[in-house]
Amino acid sequence: MSILEQIYAKAKLNPQRVAFPEAANEKMMQAAYETGKEGLIRPVLVGDGAELRALCKERGYEEEVFKIIDIKEETYREKLIAAYVALPGTLLKERAVGRRMENPLYYAMVMQAVDEADVTFAGIDNTTGEVLIAGQTIIGLKPGISTISSIGLCDIPGFEGSEGSLLAVGDSAVCTNPTKEQLADIAISACETVKSLLGWEPRCAMISYSTLGSGQGELIDKVVEALHIAREKRPDLKIDGEFQLDAAIKPEVAAKKVPRESEVAGKANVLIWPDLNVGNTAVKLIQTFGNADAYGPMLQGFNKVVCDCSRGAPVSEIKGNVVISAVRAAGMKSKTPL
Repeated sequence: MSILEQIYAKAKLNPQRVAFPEAANEKMMQAAYETGKEGLIRPVLVGDGAELRALCKERGYEEEVFKIIDIKEETYREKLIAAYVALPGTLLKERAVGRRMENPLYYAMVMQAVDEADVTFAGIDNTTGEVLIAGQTIIGLKPGISTISSIGLCDIPGFEGSEGSLLAVGDSAVCTNPTKEQLADIAISACETVKSLLGWEPRCAMISYSTLGSGQGELIDKVVEALHIAREKRPDLKIDGEFQLDAAIKPEVAAKKVPRESEVAGKANVLIWPDLNVGNTAVKLIQTFGNADAYGPMLQGFNKVVCDCSRGAPVSEIKGNVVISAVRAAGMKSKTPL
């Protein structure tokens, strides 16, 4: 059974409410319908109710598969606003929330914030920047985290790592040149993501072109300092480095290059890149020469699961990421502390 098949099976056990603020988009509606029809999620379409119902009929979809939320309907809208402004720590006032909720993206996130939805899924009609701003404004960041980042999951044929052919990697999409503090946040968030999605015990390696001081320079210093910050924030997590890639994932190399005890070296299941140049290139190399399937990027750092898909993604990719985001949400709600 492939990793995606395993995730789909897990989704069916506890289907989550996924809000689609770009529901009128043909690809989004198809992905919402097919995942809902298969019992993988509970799709919530957010937008102009009359338009969405007409599109369901025009496209041949059974309307009962969806929950359709009309953002113009006043009673439910007012209920959401009241619940949102009553949340602890909320800075926005009723009028400000109401203005933003004229945009389906913000409306969906308000639903999510007050537990009327479990996931907000967007990215076809909205840019990544728009999704990130809305998420930070309405959903907010996890306590102790100040950085939004991403993680991807690679299924690499022929790779025999600590989790078989699977490897989690980040950040390969969002944080361009992270500071040491941001790099620490990325590592912590990545550990929490793989725990909630896959149930793994995270073993997180901070990647560099040096292993434990074999090289010198400010690029290495940033990684080393990020490791110290991450360990101070979360001493309960298994985060180690700085490691070259082979020392992180190959036991025989770790045995030579890491002359001390390490719960991560040689058996890492999470790799943290030092910057986006490395991350983006590494993922392309894994896909191109390793023939890997790459799932994501999955946004992390928010209080709840917010998903930004690629604007050019085919329906099959959208469906996969919808289900992954739903399983992450279920894992976040039920998980025990790491």
